[in-house]
Amino acid sequence: MTGLAATLIIIFVAALAAAGWRTAIKRGVSWAQAVVLIKLSTLFRLRQPDKALPGAPGNGDQTPVLHLYSRQSGLDVAVIWSLLDRDCLHQLHADDQRSLSLFGMRLFARTAPEDDDAAIRSALGDGKSVTVPFPPDIEPSQETLARYRALAAIAREHGARINAMHVGGSVFSPWSARPKSEAPQRLFPRFSLAQSGAMDLTDPAPPGNGATDPRDEDRLHDLMALARFNSNDLTRGLFLAFRDAADRYGKAGPVLEDALGGKLTYKRMLIGARVLGARFARMSEPGEALGVLLPNANAVMVTFLALQSAGRVAAMLNYTAGSAAISSALSTGQIKTVLASRAFIEKAGLESVVDVIEKAGVTIVWLEDLRESVTTSEKISAFLSWRRPLVRVSASDPAVILFTSGSEGTPKGVVLSHKNLHANAAQAEARIDISIRDKLFNVLPVFHSFGLTGGAILPLLYGVKLFFYPSPLHYRIIPAVAREVKPSIMFGTDTFLAGYARTAKDTDFQSLRLIVAGAEAVRAETRRVYHERFGAEIVEGFGMTEAAPVAAVNSGSHSKHGTVGRLMPGMALRLEAVEGINDAGRLFVSGPNIMLGYMLASEPGVLKPLSGPWHDSGDIVAVDDDGFIAIKGRAKRFAKIAGEMISLGAIEIMVQKLWPEDVHAAVAVEDTRKGERIVLVTTKMPAMRDELRKYSKRFGATDLMVPGEIVNVPEIPVLGSGKTDYVTAQKIADEWVKAHRAGRRPKSDQA
Repeated sequence: MTGLAATLIIIFVAALAAAGWRTAIKRGVSWAQAVVLIKLSTLFRLRQPDKALPGAPGNGDQTPVLHLYSRQSGLDVAVIWSLLDRDCLHQLHADDQRSLSLFGMRLFARTAPEDDDAAIRSALGDGKSVTVPFPPDIEPSQETLARYRALAAIAREHGARINAMHVGGSVFSPWSARPKSEAPQRLFPRFSLAQSGAMDLTDPAPPGNGATDPRDEDRLHDLMALARFNSNDLTRGLFLAFRDAADRYGKAGPVLEDALGGKLTYKRMLIGARVLGARFARMSEPGEALGVLLPNANAVMVTFLALQSAGRVAAMLNYTAGSAAISSALSTGQIKTVLASRAFIEKAGLESVVDVIEKAGVTIVWLEDLRESVTTSEKISAFLSWRRPLVRVSASDPAVILFTSGSEGTPKGVVLSHKNLHANAAQAEARIDISIRDKLFNVLPVFHSFGLTGGAILPLLYGVKLFFYPSPLHYRIIPAVAREVKPSIMFGTDTFLAGYARTAKDTDFQSLRLIVAGAEAVRAETRRVYHERFGAEIVEGFGMTEAAPVAAVNSGSHSKHGTVGRLMPGMALRLEAVEGINDAGRLFVSGPNIMLGYMLASEPGVLKPLSGPWHDSGDIVAVDDDGFIAIKGRAKRFAKIAGEMISLGAIEIMVQKLWPEDVHAAVAVEDTRKGERIVLVTTKMPAMRDELRKYSKRFGATDLMVPGEIVNVPEIPVLGSGKTDYVTAQKIADEWVKAHRAGRRPKSDQA
C-alpha cells in the first residue's frame, strides 16, 4: 500500500510538473508561477479577468505598471504573482513576509517590504512593474489616501500607468485578512481576480467619474472601487447570486426578520422560494409578469426569490398609489395574476384595491391558501433541490418591473434585468462599508427601487442582517421598534427621517452608525438632529428607478455637503447644455445598472428599450472638479420667468433655510405677463411674503426666485416612496390661483 501511495504521488508530481511547463510556455511565465497558478485554479476555481493584465507577459506593452490591490487575504499576492511578468516587483505585507504558505513564492519572486518607495522607484526606473498591497477596507483612511497621492507622484515621475486589482472571495478563505466576525471562512471558496484597467495619470480625467480635474487620491480610489466591483460575477440570475450568499454567510444564523416576529436563514428562505416557485411556474408562462402586492415582510422576499427561481418577472405594485395607478400598472405590465396576502389586505384596509384588481379581470392568488395547500412531497423536493433554480435564466433577462412614482406625470413601468439589480447592489458594496456585523432596518417599501435594491437585495447578497418593517409612515412606532432591533444601518428619505426624529427618544436610534438618504434633498436640520441626538451620520445619495436605483452616493471617506456624492463604479455620465442655465447641464448616465427599457401605458406589455447606452435622467446637475454631483432640479421643475430659467428646487432650499421646521413645495403656474409664476405650497402658518422677500436678498437670490403666491396647507402631499407628490401640489396651486382670480378664497387657503 505504501508503494502504491508513493507511486501515485510520483505520478501526481510528474503530471503537475508537466502541466506547469505547458502553462509556463503558453503564458510566458516561469515554471514556478505556472505551478502556483494551476494549484490556485484547481483549489479555488480561480476566475481570471477577461482582458490580459497590463504588464503581463505577451501583451506587447512594455510600459511599467504600478498595480495596487486591496489585500483581502494572505494568498492575494500569490494569485497576482502567478499571472504577471516574472520580473515584476512585489511589495509584501508584513504578514506575507513571514507566511509559510508563501515561502515557495518568496524563493522565486522579486519582493520588497511594504512602503519601500526606493525599491518602487528602482523597479519602475528599470521598466519593471510593481504590485503594492493596501488594507482590505472599502473606504480608505486618511493614511491610505496619502499613500495614494505618494504613489501617484512616483508613477508620474517614471511614466508608469496605474492598475487596480481585487481578488474576490479570498477574504472568506482561512488566510483571510479579516476576522471571522467580519468574513466567515471556508476551506476552498471561489476566487475571482478582477482589474480596473490601466490608467495613465497624464491623460485627461476619464468620463466615468464626471470630474474635470480630480485629485490623484480620488482617481486611485475610483480604480480600487472599480476593481472590487468587477470581481462580482454578474453573468447569472439573482437566484444563483442569493445561493452564493447562502454559501458564504449561511452559517451565521437567521438573516431575515420582520415585525411579525418571523426569522429566516438563507436556506429556509431559498427552500420556501423553491416551493412557491414551483407553484408560480404552473400558473404562468416563462417570462410572464406576476403582480406582487405585499408589504415589507419575510413573505415578500421569499415571493420575490420564488419568481426569480421560476424565471418569472416580479411586477411590484404600489398599493399606496391609489386605484387609478394600480389599474394602470396592471394594464401596462399586462399582468394576469397578482400575489397577495389576505391578512395584509385586511389590516391595511386595501379592499378597494382588491376590487380594482378583480374588475380588471386579474386573478388574485392568496399566499395563505397557497401555503396551506403545499404537500409534503413538494416540501421534500424543495429541501433536496433548494440550491438550484427551477428555470435557468440569463443575467440580461427581465427580473422586475417597478412603476415610477408618478410625482410629475403618468407612471411608467421600468424593466430591470437580473444584472441591473445585482450590479447596483455590487456598486453600493464597493462604495459603502458594510459587513455581517451590521443590521439594516428597512422601512422603505419594496415596490420602490430604493427599498428593493438597497433595502433588501443589497444586504442579503452581502451577509448583512435585514429587519423588515411594513410601513414608513408609523412615525411613533418606528423609533420604539428601532430601540428593540438595534440596527446599525438605516435607509430613508428626509421626510421620513424628520418624522421619526420628532417622536423619538434620544436612546431609540443610538445603535445607528450610518443612514443613507435619497429620493429628496436632506435638510440641514435633519442632518443636525441625527448627529447631535443619536450620533448617526446621514450620507446623501442620488438615484432613479431607471438606474436600479443608485447612481451616486457620498461615503465616510468621500463626502461633501450640498451634493449627492460621486458616481458609482462602472458608470459614466455626460452633461448636455440647457438653454438659460449656465452653471449646470442635463444629466445622461450609462452603466451595467441602467434599465432594459420602459413599458408605457400607450403600448401595454411592450418593452421599449433604450436607443443607446445613455439614459436621460431628466435632472439638471453640476459636477465639480472632484466628481461630486449637485442636483439643481428636475428639468421639468424649472420655471421660465421673463426669459430666465428658475429652479423650483433651489427655491425650496432657500425657503427651507428660512423656515426649517416646516415643509415646502414650489410649483409654477401660467402667467400672462412673464410666462410663468411661482407658487409656494407650505405648511408654514403664517408664511409672510415680505419676510421671504427680505430673506431672499440675504440668501443671494434674485427677485424672480421669490414666489408670487403662497398657499398654506396642513401638510404637503407625499407619495408612498417618501417623495413630495408634485402632481397633487400642482393641483392645489392651480385650484388656489383659479379661485383667487375668480375673487374667492380656495379651500386650501381657508384651512
